[in-house]
Amino acid sequence: MWAPEAGAVRLQLDGVTHPMRRNGGGWWSVKADAGQGARYGFAIDDDPTVLPDPRSPRQPDGVHELSAVHDLDPGAWTDQGWTGRQLAGSVFYELHIGTFTPDGTFDAAIDRLDHLVALGVTTVELMPINAFDGTHNWGYDGVLWYAVQESYGGPDGLQRFVDACHARGLAVCLDVVYNHLGPSGNYLPRFGPYLAGGRNTWGQSVNLDGPGSDAVRRHIIDNALCWLRDFHIDALRIDAVHALVDHTAIHLLEELVVETTALSAHLGRPLSLIAESDLNDPRLITPRAAGGYGLTGQWNDDLHHAVHTAVSGERQGYYADFGSLACLAQTLTHGFFHAATYSSFRGRTHGTPLRRDLIPGSALLGYTCTHDQIGNRAVGDRPSDYLTPGQLAVKAALVLLSASTPMLFMGEEWGARTPFQFFTSHTDPDVAAATATGRRAEFAEHGWATEDVPDPQDPATFTRSKLDWTEPTREPHARLLACYRALLTLRASRAEFTDPWLERVWADYDEAQRWFVLRRGRISVVCNLAEDEAVIPVHGRVLLAWAPATESGAGTLISGHSFAVLEEGDDAGTVVTE
Repeated sequence: MWAPEAGAVRLQLDGVTHPMRRNGGGWWSVKADAGQGARYGFAIDDDPTVLPDPRSPRQPDGVHELSAVHDLDPGAWTDQGWTGRQLAGSVFYELHIGTFTPDGTFDAAIDRLDHLVALGVTTVELMPINAFDGTHNWGYDGVLWYAVQESYGGPDGLQRFVDACHARGLAVCLDVVYNHLGPSGNYLPRFGPYLAGGRNTWGQSVNLDGPGSDAVRRHIIDNALCWLRDFHIDALRIDAVHALVDHTAIHLLEELVVETTALSAHLGRPLSLIAESDLNDPRLITPRAAGGYGLTGQWNDDLHHAVHTAVSGERQGYYADFGSLACLAQTLTHGFFHAATYSSFRGRTHGTPLRRDLIPGSALLGYTCTHDQIGNRAVGDRPSDYLTPGQLAVKAALVLLSASTPMLFMGEEWGARTPFQFFTSHTDPDVAAATATGRRAEFAEHGWATEDVPDPQDPATFTRSKLDWTEPTREPHARLLACYRALLTLRASRAEFTDPWLERVWADYDEAQRWFVLRRGRISVVCNLAEDEAVIPVHGRVLLAWAPATESGAGTLISGHSFAVLEEGDDAGTVVTE
């Protein structure tokens, strides 16, 4: 155990105290027999409080209590033949274990995996599942990075879930948070200089480049490798990397790429690292040989903003610069919209262009919505609450048939009407009150009535956010679900859509008439964003359409709020989704 500033450290194991001896580098150790499930913790100097292990493998009684010895059963794995999945060609599906099913557990989620396979998903992305205070939380308030949340099913539940995914050909991506810790249950500062002096949006920064940071960086890297190695995870989504303050010569992310590459070679399967970043900085996904950090991919909010504003018409906040079809065309063909251009929301020039001959479009994850883009609206309303089914279908077509790696957010595929609201269950009354007050104050600054903002601590806020699995069998949900399945089937069946190179993507549009065409080889994704039907100057055989699309002398007649996928050079066909 690492406690570089301590004068004495004691291990308490099943009620017995064991003094620890000092080793080099601030590490302490002692040898003591401990079986599976044995409870233990550490006491530092004269403080009698016994703290959980910073690398605790399990917290049966919550993050404030003793840790438990826990080893996964190697005999429980049945995925010996699993060879993994590369990022290119994948389709991601982001879900929150606590709200994906009524029971909110790994085992309950297993029962819904066949739905994802039938949909065309290849990779399940889990929102954070490491231990946090309380029973339910988005996961970004985690404090014990090595432990799996007990209310979800603990480490054994995660093992069963990953194994079940691999049995169905599904890869698993895990969301990890290394830029801050939650406000309740974070005892790391009692052990050593895990935190730095600065702060980010969510709390005190992690010490990545100050005194003692070598051990802190090792704490992070070992955690990432633990998920990939011990739990057979295939990819990590690294939360808000722009909040990782690291001024060392080798950035933490690059160091993590080096270590992950070595582990991938040993395991014999691809391992992907995907950043969440608002920097529009291509260095993250530029290969190390070309001077970048070498991450496999990153989320691309610019694509979300360009698609959402073009279809919905929203322009508030960070949407201010988006909304034109020219913006949509630029983003779909060049990856970033803000690329050394002025951002009015930030009040400065933002981003830099990425090299389309070096970085594939598949390195950018594209989406019509995410947990952030829904949950960070004041009432957590989904696009299905304010857009027509046709508009939802248009958004899906633009993203799922783009050169990006598509990602869906749970329930999006059938236009779920359940909200996804921000929820917490902090056991500390002061933290709970501060969370609710801060949430309401944040939205009051943007003009929302405070009484409209749900209380994150109210259990009903969590319950409201659970998916309703009766919806997919009813209209209009069933039709939209069929459309999503057809789009992903088409994507998988045609090389034009899995082609990752942005240099081979073109776009045409008419700002006044509100039509947009995404061209992929001989195939055109023709979208009518206006309410009224329009003749769009593109001809071809209909491969897929939301509503009837018919040949016209000047082009193809497309219904309002609709799309059609046309292939040049053949006679007109029939509508697939009707």
